[in-house]
Amino acid sequence: MVSAVDDILADIPMDQLAAQLGTDEATAEQMTRQAIPALLGGMQANAEDPAGAMSLAGALGQHPSDLIDGGVDLNQVDADDGEKIVGNIFGPNQDQVAQTLGGGLGGGQTGDLIKKLLPILAPIVLAYLSKRFLGQSQGSGGQDPLGSILGGRGAGGSSNPLNDMLNSMLGGGAAGGTPGQPSGKSILDMLGGLLGAGRH
Repeated sequence: MVSAVDDILADIPMDQLAAQLGTDEATAEQMTRQAIPALLGGMQANAEDPAGAMSLAGALGQHPSDLIDGGVDLNQVDADDGEKIVGNIFGPNQDQVAQTLGGGLGGGQTGDLIKKLLPILAPIVLAYLSKRFLGQSQGSGGQDPLGSILGGRGAGGSSNPLNDMLNSMLGGGAAGGTPGQPSGKSILDMLGGLLGAGRH
């Protein structure tokens, strides 16, 4: 099974992303492999809380999958919107998250580049989740999953489909198990208590 990270990476034009960040493609890809599990992990930490699940469901409703259909054009990504999403996910810890991820890649300027990268990736990750979540639910009787979460049904403990989906993405070796690359789980371990700070 292709991991969520590889799936999202396949839609991103790495040459265009590297040019936007002012780095080479290999570094851009390496940073993206760290940043995507961090975003997914932050969303999952927020979705464990019913209010957080409702907030995330609302965000998915505003980020349809057309941003990633047929591959991403980074010129279509709204970085201001991305800034808001990153703020909602990580709360006051966003700088620390970027520096921690950068430290895992050798530190220096990497943390600053990741800080620039997260708002570019955040709308892409939401569009991907929207596609996966809505596609998954259409195959299960056509209920409106976002509507059920926003209506306060399905946002509690055992029936929290958003949290379940994010858990399975992160639990299934989310970062692709490339030799020498930290897995999704170890990235989340590294970030530890920094996740979930965006809960309202």
